[in-house]
Amino acid sequence: MSETFRRDESRSPPRSPRVGPAGRIAYTAAQAARVAWFFGQYALAARISGPNIPRERRPAGLRMPDTRGVLAELRALMERDLANIEAGCYRLPHDLIPSPAKVMADAAAFFRDLPEVTRRRRGQVGTEVRAKPPPGSETLPAYYRQNFHFQTDGYLSERSARLYDHQVEVLFGGGADAMRRHALVPIFEHLRTRTVADSRLLDVAAGTGRFLTFVKDNWPRLDTTALDLSHAYLAEARRNLAPWARTTRVVQAAAEALPVPDASQDVVTCIYLFHELPRKVRAQVAAEWARVLKPGGIAVFMDSLQRGDNPVMDGLIELFPIAFHEPFYADYARQDLGALFAGAGLPVRSVTPAFMSKVVVLEKPVS
Repeated sequence: MSETFRRDESRSPPRSPRVGPAGRIAYTAAQAARVAWFFGQYALAARISGPNIPRERRPAGLRMPDTRGVLAELRALMERDLANIEAGCYRLPHDLIPSPAKVMADAAAFFRDLPEVTRRRRGQVGTEVRAKPPPGSETLPAYYRQNFHFQTDGYLSERSARLYDHQVEVLFGGGADAMRRHALVPIFEHLRTRTVADSRLLDVAAGTGRFLTFVKDNWPRLDTTALDLSHAYLAEARRNLAPWARTTRVVQAAAEALPVPDASQDVVTCIYLFHELPRKVRAQVAAEWARVLKPGGIAVFMDSLQRGDNPVMDGLIELFPIAFHEPFYADYARQDLGALFAGAGLPVRSVTPAFMSKVVVLEKPVS
């Protein structure tokens, strides 16, 4: 990322001073501690629960990255994250030094829930929420009523919402937030030539609002909508986005039927949704993005790597849907996304890998 951006300050959001030696040291120390903390929890969880996939269920002939290789990929991710910060694309993380009390409480809750997750994984119980649906969830789409990741209550309870971000960080060894922040770069590039207060961003499948906390920390005046199917997760999003409540609205709706006017959004974002959708619904969601984007607007799509994106990770991509109950993931991992988005009228402008994920930028043609 170039460090020579020229910005019209009447259009761009205020930026913090360029990161100096102290900032680099703080970032590096904080991220090293973060990786050690979450990677350590992953290792401890594996020791307590046993392997995610019994040996007899593992596909034969898979090449798996070793721990050293995964840590090298994580280190490269953090280096790119810091480079983006130093280039002025976004600020240092707003919670670079997290609350020790929250860190400990989240870890304790994760390990209290681990036996239930292990029980579901060993029994391959992935639709428990259909047998005992939480109140109000009966009308949600069948594809959504899953115990994704074998997690307790799927996406349908406050307990699940409180655990989710910690679970994801454990899964990615402390790299989940750094991956998400890579999606801020195309937002920065798009908004730096526009008046931020007159622009609109829609985050589809906003979940707990974690990604939007980074968006709003950088562009607090940006008119933002957080949209998700889960009432429980949206309640968590309201808490997380409370500092920016005046410029943020929260909407409960399906991604394939957005309650948003045509050509009304400058930016649509979507983080980690497509691998949890059936193929038919993915096409419907892409069509909805094309409908609600203004001509010249962009969609910033982030999701898992696919087969062949990084051959080092292909073995993990093969194992993931088995180990974490992702019924639509194997199909996602092989789908031609370029053809999908082109069919919706959103040609791919760029693709950027980010550890186990990738950022795909789509642009709605002006004419």
